[in-house]
Amino acid sequence: MPTFPNRLRHAWNAFFGRDAPEIIPGQEPSYPVRPDRTKLSRGVDRSVLSSIYNRIAMDVAATPIRHIRTDGKGQYVETIPSGLNYCLNTEANIDQTARAFIQDLVLSLFDEGVVAAVPVDTDLDPEVTGSFDIRTLRVGKIVEWKPQSVKVNLYNDRIGRKEEIWLPKSITGIVENPLYSVMNEPNSTFQRLISKFAMLDTVDEMTSSGKMNIIIQLPYAVKSPLRQKQAEQRRKDLEEQLAGSKYGVAYIDGTEHITQLNRALENNLLSQIEFLTKQLYSQLGLAEGVFNGSADEAAMINYYNCSVEPVLSAITGEFSRKFLTKTARTQHQVIRHFRDPFRMCSVSNLADSADKFTRNEILSTNEFRSIIGYAPSNSNRANELINKNMPIANQEGAEVPSMGPEANAETNGGDIHV
Repeated sequence: MPTFPNRLRHAWNAFFGRDAPEIIPGQEPSYPVRPDRTKLSRGVDRSVLSSIYNRIAMDVAATPIRHIRTDGKGQYVETIPSGLNYCLNTEANIDQTARAFIQDLVLSLFDEGVVAAVPVDTDLDPEVTGSFDIRTLRVGKIVEWKPQSVKVNLYNDRIGRKEEIWLPKSITGIVENPLYSVMNEPNSTFQRLISKFAMLDTVDEMTSSGKMNIIIQLPYAVKSPLRQKQAEQRRKDLEEQLAGSKYGVAYIDGTEHITQLNRALENNLLSQIEFLTKQLYSQLGLAEGVFNGSADEAAMINYYNCSVEPVLSAITGEFSRKFLTKTARTQHQVIRHFRDPFRMCSVSNLADSADKFTRNEILSTNEFRSIIGYAPSNSNRANELINKNMPIANQEGAEVPSMGPEANAETNGGDIHV
């Protein structure tokens, strides 16, 4: 195992080799808000569509992603305690937990269409060797493309600001939004909704502004230039009366009439928005109950399969391709997400599932106790994959019921006394 000085000597940082500004200790830049926080563009943060982004991002971040080893058939064997696994489950960088990093990644992915997951700190130079272990990860915005590299706008936590750096594609996790055609295409349903919301906001601002929207009918025709000049002067006089009055009171001549136009404008924007919203929900596999908590099991499964799982597969597939070497993959190492099938279960359904999983010898008692947050039992049988409803044989070969009043009366600490 390499010693600490050796690891320090070979450590690599994505910002090394750049002319960084000199930072005097104690005079580092400070900000009123987090400078690395994701800021949605294209008006998404000012519309209700941001709730769709945030809901999917939270559900993706709530799904564990691990660096694991599998057997030859792809079955889970063990979790590998690597630096990458630490970033994906505990701490991604000095500013973000693992869950905050994944949520930031998904929000940026939906907003930009494609995003970069950059290994900022590694134990070895990834441009020299592929056998490097990742220490920190950050999300960056891709601003320029080349055949073998990309320019990434990335936050540098050492100087407290974002910088643009060129990085090879071979060591940068470039994740593309699997819902790109629905969310990010210029004429997609999502972009059309954003445009319609912007129009509706403009109309609402016009109707709710401080303008009075009135027409003054003068007692003479205003077709000649002289009469038009007199009408303009009369309008200005009325504006000055209203502006200079403490309570907004003005007077007019008895032969003049005022028509008020301060009324709601009729248009079909709202109906178009409702139609596009329903169309977007159907394309994303969403239902209204997903957001208010009233969705049934079928709706939640459809939402997970159509919206959450494709994003998780895009992230784990790219991480396995870029952050694991071919040798590691031949050793059956993989980055995989694990969905908790019991998160959506009610108490009654969870109890029924516990009986079926333990009775059919799929999970042991202690394994299921850990799922519901209970401490493991000290009983030896609690770690065994056995059907507790079936009789077991004692030392003399006679069958003894494993359940029931008789068995419970003769059982002490999990051992049956004959």
